[in-house]
Order: sequence, then C-alpha cells, then structure tokens
Amino acid sequence: MPRRPIRVLVVDDSAVVRTILREGLTADERIEVVGTARDAFDARDQIVRLRPDVMTLDIEMPRMDGVDFLRRLMPQFPLPVVMVSSTSEHGRATTMDALQAGAVDFVAKPNRAMSTGVDRMLRELRTKVKIASTANVAHWKVERAWPQTHRTSRFRQGSIVVIGASTGGTEAIRTVLMQLPPDFPPVLIVQHMPPRFTKTFASLLNDDSPLRVRESEDGAVLNPGCALVAPGGQQVRVVGRGGSFCVQYAGTKKVNGHCPSVDVMMWSAAKAVGRDCVGVLLTGMGADGARGLLAIRQAGGTTVAQDEATSVVYGMPREAYAVGGVDFVRPIERVAEQLLDSVSVN
Repeated sequence: MPRRPIRVLVVDDSAVVRTILREGLTADERIEVVGTARDAFDARDQIVRLRPDVMTLDIEMPRMDGVDFLRRLMPQFPLPVVMVSSTSEHGRATTMDALQAGAVDFVAKPNRAMSTGVDRMLRELRTKVKIASTANVAHWKVERAWPQTHRTSRFRQGSIVVIGASTGGTEAIRTVLMQLPPDFPPVLIVQHMPPRFTKTFASLLNDDSPLRVRESEDGAVLNPGCALVAPGGQQVRVVGRGGSFCVQYAGTKKVNGHCPSVDVMMWSAAKAVGRDCVGVLLTGMGADGARGLLAIRQAGGTTVAQDEATSVVYGMPREAYAVGGVDFVRPIERVAEQLLDSVSVN
C-alpha cells in the first residue's frame, strides 16, 4: 500500500515566495502542499480546516509575526513547523526565538548574490519537512515545570562534558544548561546548525544559563563554568594541551552529513579525556554521535541519552542505544541531574 504524502501548509506574506516554496516542495512526490496562507490569521483558519502534517512559516509577516503566531499556536494546536528565516543578525535572533517557541527546525533564505541558493534552500527544506513530519511536538500542549537543579557539589578534577544534538536540540540544550551550577565542569556542544546561527544560539544560551556560554574559537581552553558551542561549518576536536583541554578546529569536510559532527567531537573527547569524559546525546534525526558515544563508554567515560518520550526526533539517541553506547537514558528534564551525579565527587 503506497505511503500517504506529507501534507504541508506554506505560510508566507509574499505570493512569489509561496509559489516558489509550493513548487519546490511538490518536486518531491512524498510531499503534498495542501494549502498556502498569506498571514497568521489565514494560516490559523487553514490549519483547522486542512489539518496539515507540517507547516512552513515565514518570520516577518504583517499583523502578527511568525514567532508570536507560534507562541499562540503551539499550546493549543501543536504542529511540526519549519521556519524560513533570514540570515541577517535580526533574522538569526528571531529564528532562535522561534525554535524556543516550538519550531522544529529552520532553513535560511539564500543570499541574493547566490544563483544556486534557491535550489539549495529548497533541497534542504524538502529534507527538513520530511524530518519534521516524524517529530513529536505533543509536549507543547502540556506546560511542564522544569526542576531548578543548581545544587552545590564537589566536581572531579579534569571532567569534561560533551553534548551533541540535532533536530529539536536548541530547546533541549537550553533545558539542560539552565539547570547547571555556575562552577560546573567545562562543556563543549555540537548542535547541527549553519554558520553564523551558532554564534546567535550561544549568545541566547548565555542569557539563560548560569554558565558562561559563547561560540568556540580555535584553541579555546575548556574551563570550568564555561560552555562552548562549536561554530557552524567547522569540525571541532578536544585535545590535551599543557595540563588543560582545548578545542581544535579540524577542517570543514562533512562527517555523517554534518559539519560540525557530533562523532568527530566525541571520538576526540574519548581519546583525550577517557574515563573523565561524560557524553550526552540529545534529540535529532540520523545516527551522528552514536559511534562517538560508544567510544566514550568504551574509554571508561559515562554516557547519557535523551529518552524517546521527550525527544522531538528520537533518532540519534536510539541509534546510540542500539550500538550499546548508552549508560543512562533520561527524560530531558532529568539530564542535568544525571550530569551532576556523573561528575560529582562521591
């Protein structure tokens, strides 16, 4: 029996953009655009009438912008949403707000100077719509109170925590970091995200977390109380240097289809840090990080994976569990508690 197409609603205030997105999406036979909407109010009516599987949503629209619409929509009618975003500084910040409000993922609008930009963006959009169609967004309808851990502990000297995530990871990472105390051991993060957006992401995490969070630079020292975010488009490794651990850039070639790759970071952490390394794999599609998490476990370190119920896409954690790379499976609200247990002096 043939698989039912993914039903998509396209929302954008530009008629030209709506046409481009509709034609680009329907180039994939697995996708059916069941409707288009010019603003949030039109979209609201069509969501109720058409019951789409996925919505693509512009950020800047008249009457109500995309972020405000998401904040109103998700608690009432959770729906997987892929944002179509500007790469300007304001657009990057607003995209992070949209992810925090419930969007599953985003694609960046192409630079006008790039003749192949539209085709590349549409290919990425088709892929992310298909991923979004599998996303679990039901938790947005239930308001959860995250525990404020922040407990005082004595931490093992030399401990390093490495965190990897993809689809749904921005909010998952935020949930973990906001529960950690300001003297927590060093953290290095790989979130699958394009260049420039990772710097904005790090800045927003810094606003919400007791830790100091910034985008990593080549040679940056991993210090207690600090979390570094790998820059988009750059592979990163953990290396030992003069009694400390540092971030080393490792080229721009994609691994497992990603740059940065979670596996590249975790393989290096397993080798450099060994038993004092704690690896964490959060929500995301695919298998990036599964083998790296296994390497950390085989090196004597501790490994944690997000559970299926709280994952937006239960792909990467499931693959890690399947290969034997997971010590602890935890809901996202209990990952920070597990990290504190794993790096504390008993």
